[in-house]
Amino acid sequence: MLRHDVVVVGAGLAGQRAALAARQAGSDVAIVTKLHPLRSHSGAAQGGINAAMGAEDSVDTHIYDTVKGSDYLGDQDAIEFFCQSAGPTVVEMEHFGTIFSRSDDGSLARRAFGGAGFPRTIYAADRTGLALLQGLWEHLSTEQFTLYPEWDLLRIVVREGRVQGIVAFDRTRGEFAEIAAKSVVIATGPAGRIYGRTTNAHSCTGDGVAAAYDAGAFLKDMEFVQFHPTALLESSILITEGARGEGAYLRNATGERFMSRYAPHVLELASRDVVSRAIVTEVAEGRGFSGPYGGYVHLELMHLGKERIESRLQEICDYCRNFAGIDPVTEPIPVYPAQHYMMGGVGTNIRGETNLPGLFSAGEAACVSIHGANRLGGNSLLETLVFGKEAGNAAAKYAASAPATSLRDADLREAVDPLRAWSSRSDGEDPSVLRTEMQATMERYAGIYRNEADLLEGLRRIRALKDRFEKVRVVDSSRVYNLNLTDAVEAGHMLELAETIFVGAYARTESRGAHARTDYPKRDDAHWMRHTLAQKSSTGPQLSYAPVAYTRWEPKERVY
Repeated sequence: MLRHDVVVVGAGLAGQRAALAARQAGSDVAIVTKLHPLRSHSGAAQGGINAAMGAEDSVDTHIYDTVKGSDYLGDQDAIEFFCQSAGPTVVEMEHFGTIFSRSDDGSLARRAFGGAGFPRTIYAADRTGLALLQGLWEHLSTEQFTLYPEWDLLRIVVREGRVQGIVAFDRTRGEFAEIAAKSVVIATGPAGRIYGRTTNAHSCTGDGVAAAYDAGAFLKDMEFVQFHPTALLESSILITEGARGEGAYLRNATGERFMSRYAPHVLELASRDVVSRAIVTEVAEGRGFSGPYGGYVHLELMHLGKERIESRLQEICDYCRNFAGIDPVTEPIPVYPAQHYMMGGVGTNIRGETNLPGLFSAGEAACVSIHGANRLGGNSLLETLVFGKEAGNAAAKYAASAPATSLRDADLREAVDPLRAWSSRSDGEDPSVLRTEMQATMERYAGIYRNEADLLEGLRRIRALKDRFEKVRVVDSSRVYNLNLTDAVEAGHMLELAETIFVGAYARTESRGAHARTDYPKRDDAHWMRHTLAQKSSTGPQLSYAPVAYTRWEPKERVY
């Protein structure tokens, strides 16, 4: 049996930062990851990382912008800690080797992002996530740790009231394995592939979040799903908010710069939920363009000039030219919102601790909560680093005093026997068909606008898919790189999480941030200024609620 003090599941920015912190605290650390660390989805983040640095900006302004952006559902003690950690985190990452873009005077270049009262988003052209990932990986690689690449998490083992380790599948050898651990850190990132139209990579299937849920952890605020307003129409490739930060315009089919109707003070630089709803409304009311892939609006960069576009938005130029046959220097970009981020996740405190002793979480897989009902652009990369470090430190501290853990043969059998049953069936459900139907259900019934009838119908359909999943069949009998088996595992994870989204969204009878209900169009602070907690039961998610932490800012109307 394999054994480590701390096992980090996921190797993006949050996972790597947790592993580095735990290793530097003296723990024997292992990283379990379904992808090579440099292929992690953190590398897809484009626009930048927020930090209030310099005399013109202030940490308090960053805190207030984040509280307001969250539609006052973010925990203000966590937000204060987060924003105060921003400057030191950026400096640390530069010392680790991240090459940030510079202004003419040699200072860190900054751009405006939506919902921010000051241009505080520090960037590396439009490849900021990749630059951070490379710098952190090079630094982490100087430490001694064990890497298990291309392993799928199957189960978190909890016994005697605490975590004992994990069960995983090694794709490269086709073998199942147990890893005993005193602490487990879930840093597996997003679950965006629950939706068909998403900016997330194909690997973003919520594996760690679902495993934590199955083990008894609370999932927090799962009803809040962020849609990014500008995704390339056909492919849903992200067009960074940095484009609007550089001065890009949104126009409808009449040529109108329509954001003046929805956010007259900041226009395209309103928060993401506001801009996404504006685009959907323009198309729904007949002012959008139409085409074979549905309605859309234009994002225009042409007025910025060739030099500025190609130097600051290099990756966007490549995406448009290679995947859409469009040159953004001379042509508008067709865009429409796509699922982008989950504000919800495994419920944690500032130190990454969950309700299960020995289980920690960080990054998009976790919900601290700093984003509340809506995340500001530029805060996600910062979140991975700040709270990855906290979770790694806390996991190492816990492991140092925790008793020895043990895994049994029965732990492996309980995790693996259902999967072997999938392969033994002569007939059954195709996991790819279930996944496609799930994605269509999420798109239709749990999108940007929601209502009671849609949420009930969507929940009925998801539960029917879960029933069908009980008869899922894996037809590939090979041992090595059995991606049919991986597909089935991922489909099961996503169906569990999809149900929590519907149940939480149906229960929350208000509109707040990214959760917009046409039948309850107003925010209801009297009843809903609280976090949703979902815990797994035999009948589905059981909901309870927790208060929002306040420090200095009382809720008020959120306008841009």
